[in-house]
Order: sequence, then C-alpha cells, then structure tokens
Amino acid sequence: MSRPLIGRTVRRLRMERAMTQQALAARLGISASYLNLIEHDQRAVTASLLIKLGETLSVDLAALSGSRERQLEAGLREVLADPLLGLDQAPEQEIAAMAASAPNVGRAVLALYRAWRVAREDASGIALPTGRRLLLPTEEARDFFHERANHFPALESFAERIGAELRVAPSEMNHAIAERLRRTHGVAVAVGPVEGSLRRYDPNLRRLDLSESLPRESRGFQMAFQLMLLEAREAVEQIVAPAEPSTPEAAALIRIGLLNYAAAALLMPYGAFLAATRELRHEVEALAARFGVSFEQAAHRLSTLQREGARGVPFFFLRVDPAGNVDKRFSAAGFPFARFGGSCPKWIVHRAFSHPGETQVQVAQLPDGATFLTFARAIAAPTTRWGEPAPVHVVAMGCDIARAEEVVYADGLELPKAAVGIGLSCRLCDRTDCRSRAFPPLEHRLMLDPNEDSAAPWRFEKARKRLPG
Repeated sequence: MSRPLIGRTVRRLRMERAMTQQALAARLGISASYLNLIEHDQRAVTASLLIKLGETLSVDLAALSGSRERQLEAGLREVLADPLLGLDQAPEQEIAAMAASAPNVGRAVLALYRAWRVAREDASGIALPTGRRLLLPTEEARDFFHERANHFPALESFAERIGAELRVAPSEMNHAIAERLRRTHGVAVAVGPVEGSLRRYDPNLRRLDLSESLPRESRGFQMAFQLMLLEAREAVEQIVAPAEPSTPEAAALIRIGLLNYAAAALLMPYGAFLAATRELRHEVEALAARFGVSFEQAAHRLSTLQREGARGVPFFFLRVDPAGNVDKRFSAAGFPFARFGGSCPKWIVHRAFSHPGETQVQVAQLPDGATFLTFARAIAAPTTRWGEPAPVHVVAMGCDIARAEEVVYADGLELPKAAVGIGLSCRLCDRTDCRSRAFPPLEHRLMLDPNEDSAAPWRFEKARKRLPG
C-alpha cells in the first residue's frame, strides 16, 4: 500500500500561520526546495519528519491526514459535475489546487451551490419561511458537528463532573440519574403510555413521562438527556453562541444535538469508554452491553473520541433510512460523503437492510485508492401500536484501513485483497465495469450501440485527464 501524501495539508497549515517555505523548512531542518516537493506531493514524508511537522505546526498527527482537503475536493467534484454548469469535465488538478490553495473560495462555491439548489426548490413550489436561507436547518446542524469533528471538550468535562458526583457503575447509572432528577430538581420519572411521544416533560408538574414502548437503554438515555437539559444549558449556549446559527430552527437542532452529546458523555464517560474500546477492540455490541446503552448510542459515541492526547480510532458514522436518506453523518475518519443524491449501491450500508440485527462488514475502496474498513447494522425502532411498520435505519461506521487491525470486525479478512470498489455516487463514479450502476456518470459521454448489450447497465467513454498548464 502506498504511503499517503499530505503536501496540500502541509501547505494549508503553513499558509494559515503566515509562514514562508523558507521559514518552515529552516525549522524542520530541510531545504526549501525539498519542502516545495513535499507540498506538491512529489515526495513522501518520513515518520520522523511527520512528527517534526506536527510539533512545528502545533497540530496532532490526525490534523495532517488531509481529511479536510479530501472532503472539500469531494464536494467540489460533486458540484462541478452538475451538467447545468456546462463543464465537460471538472479538471482534477484544478479541484485539488483550489482545495489546497484557496479552501475558503472552495467553501464559498459549495455555499453558492447550496443556495442555488434551495432557490430552485423554492421556484418549484417548496416555499421556505425565510427569504435568504442558504442552508436547510438540518444541513446546517450536520455541518456544525462535522466541522468540529463531533467532539466537544467542554461537554466532556461537564459530564465527567456530574459522573464523579454520581459515583456509580454503568449498570447503576439509570437509577442514579433518576435519583438526581428527583432530589436535585424535584422531577418525578414515570414509565407508561405516552400518546404520540417517547418522552414528555411537564415543567409545571416537574414530571418526566417515558413511553413504556422504550427499551431500558433508551429510557436511560432519555433521563440523561433531561438531566442535561436542566443542568447543561449554560455549557451548551457557550458552544452555540459563537457559531451564530442562521435560523432559530438551526440553533434548536444544534442545541438538541449537543444535549444528546452530553447525555452520551454521561452514560459513557470518556476515559472508561476509551479503555473499553481498546480492550474490546471496538466491538459495538460488547460496548453497548457493558455501558447499558443501545447499539446506535455506542456506535455514535465511538465517533466522538477525539480528545487531545487521548484519541481513539477516528471513525466515520452515518445513519441511513431505507430510501437512502442520510439524517446523521460525522466523519472523523475523513470519509468523503456525497452531499447531494444517493450513495453507491455496492456499499455495505444498503445490503445491511436485508440482514436486520446482523453486523455486515466490508472493505470499501474509493476510486482515489482511499480504503476503509466499514461495518453496518440495520436497527428497528419500537412501534407504538399494532400494525404500524417499525421504523428501520442502518447505522454504519468505518475507519481508515491502516487502523483495521485495532477493530474486531477486520478479523478473518484478507487485507487489502478483500477490498470492494465503490464510488461516492453513481453520477460521480467513473468505474466502467460496475453492474450495480443506477445512472451514468455526469462527466462522460455515453456509448450507445443497438448491436450490443453490455453486462454493465451503461457504457461510456473514459474522459481524458487534462494536463496542468
């Protein structure tokens, strides 16, 4: 496997610190010409130089992974492939150059494209209540958590203080939280029928009603959420205010997401959970059992372990419904999610729906060679009445293949031979031999011949790569 090149990341970090190549090279003890080759990905970085780069630029090694650039490149590639922009082909070199040298311009392009899509939807009859919204509230909230690597040290510390006061084992946490709600806040917790809701809090009666349809682990999480709603408001507002959400709806979604984060941090304390992930080799089922939480709660917690000096394996996390809609996504692992349209039909996420309750595993390789160990599980939520279809989602996670040996789901796989080629989406993938393709790629001309029917649904010409200059 080739060593990853991080030149554009080094260049971005250097420019953010207003350092010249000569100045950085001098501090690294190398020549300016050698640094120039590194920044243009013409030289790989040795392990010792990588450590020195991290120390000199005051960043950890994870920040040198290039995940921010790859995510921006994926977004730009997706936007520039839109046929309405009139580009025959989005030049890879120009996209990479923009992501590396002008990332703010690249993000502005993405913002303009999102605004155009919303405006087009408005013109089609989907009226939005405000006249100048660039992002739907759900997208703005997702971006908020993604841009912060889904890790909030202030909430971790707040939850740890409460946990230290409770001083109970994970198996006793639900009872301890219920007692704190009763003694500290005068809130009584009752489990029974709750029409139309899973949790309902009456501030006048100081009563928290939980639906009897909720399993035990979900009741515990709802009580932890209520406790954080009463005690962590100030800590949450200190995170929300600097972000300046564009709408009250976006601000409310971010607040709820942060309260969920704090509840998870209380039920699964950072230090104990990180130690358990290493002991159990990130087996989500075992982690859920140890901390008395659900599979999804334990999986989501895995994606937050990014504390400075005590990082876990960087995982991406997403939740998908049967229609392919993604309502949650976090990417500490640098997986470049497609922002518009569906994902690759060959990805394990979609196969998991046909095997509910079983964890499916796949080594997924993107067209650029980036390879991830991915695993997914279909989960059905409880129904509230007879005859109602159970809401089903797939929870999927993954990490870079370089960390696969630390994860139990890689056991028995022949790495890297087990890799399956996938794309971000059919419209962005140029694999010619894919029999699962739903649409032809936007950047290539179709090859239509009535005298031949190929095995692949669509045949197309491979576009020529444009050379720089």
